[in-house]
Amino acid sequence: MNDTDKTRADEPAPAVSLLRFRLNGADVSVAVEDHRTLLELLRYGLDLTGTKQGCDEGECGACTVLLDDKPVLSCCTLAAQVEGRDVRTVEALAEREAAALLDAFDRHDAAQCGFCTPGVLMSAEALLMDTRRAVTIPEAARALSGNLCRCTGYTKILHAVVDASERLAEEDAEHGAAS
Repeated sequence: MNDTDKTRADEPAPAVSLLRFRLNGADVSVAVEDHRTLLELLRYGLDLTGTKQGCDEGECGACTVLLDDKPVLSCCTLAAQVEGRDVRTVEALAEREAAALLDAFDRHDAAQCGFCTPGVLMSAEALLMDTRRAVTIPEAARALSGNLCRCTGYTKILHAVVDASERLAEEDAEHGAAS
């Protein structure tokens, strides 16, 4: 045994906690090392690879997920912080808001290489869930200000978000009038 092997053997094992939280609508219990980020847990522990690993510094937004319906950067969030909370990833986008959003992204050609798209979609969904009305370009830009895209220049993305919000507002008005 050399000195390097001896040092590693003498180091204490990382602390592990059992986390219980809600993930994309399902209750989850998972053991995770206390120093792991939510991004690491999602991608490498739970094989949910839609959440992208970009900068690992909270600068690009590719790792954005919803924590209790608010966008957070999963690369800067310790996994332990989700105990007892609700986490939604891009894999969960099957609700009415997301269907309108995904359709708008498709119609506006808002996704290019696709790397930023999951984080952008999650930030946009949080905006749509929070406002429940048609939003403006400046409102959409503010909501997506933490998401970097190197391909599109944002115009198509912003128009897609506004379009989705208008469609949802129309649907809500129709459902309200029918009630």
